Amino acid sequence: MINGMAHPLILKADGEREPFDPVKLERSLEHAGASSTARARVLALILRELKPDMTTEDIYRRAFKHLKESEQAPVAARYSMKRALFELGPSGFPFEQFLAEILRSHGWAVKTDQMLIGRCAPHEVDVVAEKNGKRIGVEAKFHNEPGGKTDIKDALYVHARYEDLKLAPLASARVDEGWLMTNTMFTRNAIRYAQCSNLTIIGWDYPQGRGLVTLIEEARVHPLTALTSLTDSEKRRLLENKIVLCRDVQAEHLLREYGVAPNRIEAVRDEAKRLCGT
Repeated sequence: MINGMAHPLILKADGEREPFDPVKLERSLEHAGASSTARARVLALILRELKPDMTTEDIYRRAFKHLKESEQAPVAARYSMKRALFELGPSGFPFEQFLAEILRSHGWAVKTDQMLIGRCAPHEVDVVAEKNGKRIGVEAKFHNEPGGKTDIKDALYVHARYEDLKLAPLASARVDEGWLMTNTMFTRNAIRYAQCSNLTIIGWDYPQGRGLVTLIEEARVHPLTALTSLTDSEKRRLLENKIVLCRDVQAEHLLREYGVAPNRIEAVRDEAKRLCGT
């Protein structure tokens, strides 16, 4: 309640309206590691600035700004993790590379951008991973903006593709499972179909407790786009050269090579070290 009145309706990324929920905001701040003092300050400022039909994106940006002013950069960077994945675009290639790094950190042997010949057709597979005798193929579905949902046609396509690869003439082309991974959400029909067909799908927070955000935090694998001390142009140069992890930008010579000003290099290295825990 604000001044005895219900919280105003805000606009979600998919265009739907819902009442602002301060508990959700505080939980996201807590998950990022913000102190109780910082959480209280950010929440109070957001409540003061809140207006009807304010977008969730605008609320995020304001909360991120206030968090940067209240806490150390790694906390703000963790809070911005979802946005950091959107910044891996505009192409889907850096996202594919990032998914490969997540799987490697969870013990998989990984190859990217593989051409495999199935029983009926050839298939370009984003990620092929093996662990404990199981071989999977991963389709990476990247969205540039919040609100984008991966729907049933993607699930149907991925399921058909990997059913074909299960029956590949060559053993080297066969997979045991196909996975569909995205940086946003799935539609209800996509989830329903995946559950019925035993297709593994992984979204930002799906399945609950085992979504992409959980895999990232468990592996402590963070995209360099989460770093608040790098400019957008610096991030783009690094991504274009297949550098996607914040832990890989701690080398001073690499930062110099990609144009980071000498007087900012130590700040970037320090934030990367604290965010990645390496």
